Amino acid sequence: MAATNKGKKLVIVESPTKQKTISKILGSDFIVRSSFGHVRDLPQHDMGVDIEHDFTPTYEPVDRAKKMLKELSALAKAAPEIYLATDPDREGEAIAWHLVELLKLPANRYQRIFFHEITPAAIKESFSHARKIDENLVNAQQARRVLDRIVGYKLSPLLWKKITRGLSAGRVQSVAVRLLAERAKEIAQFKEQEYWTLQAQFEKPGTAPSFWARVTKYQGKNVEQTKTHKLFAEDYKVKTTVFDTLEKLAPVSELLRKGPNTVIKIEKKEVKQHPKPPFITSTLQQDAYNKLGFSSQKTMQTAQHLYEGIDVEGQTVGLITYMRTDSFNVSKLLQEQTKKFIGQKYGEQFVPAKPNIFKSKVMGAQEAHEAIHPTDVRRTPQNMKPFLTSDQYKLYELIWLRFVASQMADAVFNTVSIDIASGPKQECLLRATGRTVKFPGYLSIYKDQEDEANEEEGSALLPVLSESDTLKLVELKTKDHKTTPPPYYNEASLIKTLEKHGIGRPSTYAPTIKTIIDRKYIARQPKSSKLVATDLGITVTESLKDFFKEIMDLSYTAGVEEKLDQVAEGGQKWVELLSDFYGNFSKELALADKGMQRPAAKETDEKCPVCGKMMLKKRSRFGEYLVCSDDTCKGKINLSSTGEKVQPEKTDEVCDKCGKPMVIRTGRRGKFLACSGYPACKNTYSIDAQGNKVKSSGPLVTDRLCEKCGKPMVLRSSKRGEFLGCSGYPKCRTIVTVTPQEIEAIKQAHAKKNAA
Repeated sequence: MAATNKGKKLVIVESPTKQKTISKILGSDFIVRSSFGHVRDLPQHDMGVDIEHDFTPTYEPVDRAKKMLKELSALAKAAPEIYLATDPDREGEAIAWHLVELLKLPANRYQRIFFHEITPAAIKESFSHARKIDENLVNAQQARRVLDRIVGYKLSPLLWKKITRGLSAGRVQSVAVRLLAERAKEIAQFKEQEYWTLQAQFEKPGTAPSFWARVTKYQGKNVEQTKTHKLFAEDYKVKTTVFDTLEKLAPVSELLRKGPNTVIKIEKKEVKQHPKPPFITSTLQQDAYNKLGFSSQKTMQTAQHLYEGIDVEGQTVGLITYMRTDSFNVSKLLQEQTKKFIGQKYGEQFVPAKPNIFKSKVMGAQEAHEAIHPTDVRRTPQNMKPFLTSDQYKLYELIWLRFVASQMADAVFNTVSIDIASGPKQECLLRATGRTVKFPGYLSIYKDQEDEANEEEGSALLPVLSESDTLKLVELKTKDHKTTPPPYYNEASLIKTLEKHGIGRPSTYAPTIKTIIDRKYIARQPKSSKLVATDLGITVTESLKDFFKEIMDLSYTAGVEEKLDQVAEGGQKWVELLSDFYGNFSKELALADKGMQRPAAKETDEKCPVCGKMMLKKRSRFGEYLVCSDDTCKGKINLSSTGEKVQPEKTDEVCDKCGKPMVIRTGRRGKFLACSGYPACKNTYSIDAQGNKVKSSGPLVTDRLCEKCGKPMVLRSSKRGEFLGCSGYPKCRTIVTVTPQEIEAIKQAHAKKNAA
């Protein structure tokens, strides 16, 4: 290896796919290697943070990196130049720093390079801007990692002690769960209100077409009302009218029938609609969810492939820029290229007079980064389709269309509103509105949900009218409405809310949602896009928010994110940030340890299937379940993560002990066959992956003898793994811990013995 690579410059990236793409770009003078992500982290089984000594972290090489680090060390010694080309964000900077530490690279032996797209031009340009490690970025990443580790390691044991074993908590995750828990409460507390609307269909005799107008004023009062509900995360506006019963509409209807109905005002306007900015991480995740049905995790994984490189006609090409960003920036060079492309493909009228510039409204946006966009607009989705998977094509098309549309001219509409007065004293006012497209602009290639909603609302076709025209009433339409509660979050709306409040950053949205789903704090409703807080999520939220008011508060969590941004910019010391946080957190922790109460079992309306008494809802580390309120009764029903009863699956098997049907149940170790006569009959069998009964051969008997009673030791298993236990159990309870290597040797010896 040393001879082959001698004299070659070493470039280290964090992804094998990037390694492949960049290696082809740089050619034979360079050797490119991947770190396979993070090379060091805090220890898995210990907090790894010395709080008493300036929150000093202890890092350990991750297991999968140990072999790779040996190779990198050898390559680094032989390389005349070393370039660290990890991702252009805090995580990437931290990986570069850990590599410098582990490979013991002095400052004069390495350079840090970065790029926002993997193209020959961008890669080669990055060498002219090589620099040293940015310690501020490293400190910001380290502060976040240490902060999250402290919160997790301190809160999790508390939750185990006060609620149930196996629970965990996180700084950003806990606030995200609270959003859903509070929304569940807001929906439950919402009081539905009935209201009525009245529309009138008019025509001008001898003129087509007829059109509809809505009642807007009656007896000098506005008919349409908006009520604002103050929610935990936002204001929720509910539209109603003053007509809360059908009877209240009767005099209005009568007035319209009698007339006269006269046009009193016509207003025509030309309205311009600006294109949306190119995607950033949050808006890409939202649009991919709304248009393609992609989860945030799937969106980011697919975008990663498009960024790192796709094989196109023998070349590996990065099709999009870096996908973790909160900046709308676009280079002038790309703007010029796109302007030329739009003029040639769509016509010069679709090119704006001045380039469209967008400013980020995201808290702490890193304006040095670029928006998510194609690396070359000439690579159209249709041209790239043969080289992409179905998901890659869909996402690339979405990114390409959004970006090209962002650089196009405004859409222009002709809007008209017609005010109509009814009655001899004009006691009732109505309004009709319509909109026609004068110039489609960017809408010719891209529409988001808001554009589509606007199009649907304003698509009414209105006749040519004049003020003072008298109209003929054709029809009246009354409609009954009920106010609706605030909607459940879905992935798109949850990300939008997190971003709005400055909770987390581009790299954290998808992992946050995945984590709280995996921990069963929230769940996706079956056959629906809704995310709902589970009973467990609500229980944990209620317990935490009573004692940890700061970390469960939106504005406080956002404030911590802003301070982390300040660390990244050099305006805040990372140790000071942690010290400020920990001072109050440790006090809250002490109060919670004394005052937090274990949630009591909840009464339910469910009757016990065994004795008929009422059941209680309890929780174990494996989830919620119903148990009979009579301690002497064994009645129990398991519940799913969404609180629904888990019904045992019927089978054709018959219990060989009592003759009752056998059913498939789910326990902590998976599915098994159980007698439906439980608890009177406790007969069970193991089943294989296909659901077939597996006859137990009993524990594996070994050649080792028990040191206490002399009987053979057998291989047994528990939730903590396999071990050796005395075959004389329960009289003799001797157990011996064995290593995985010893277990494998015992099994191989047993197999050889049986084969012989």
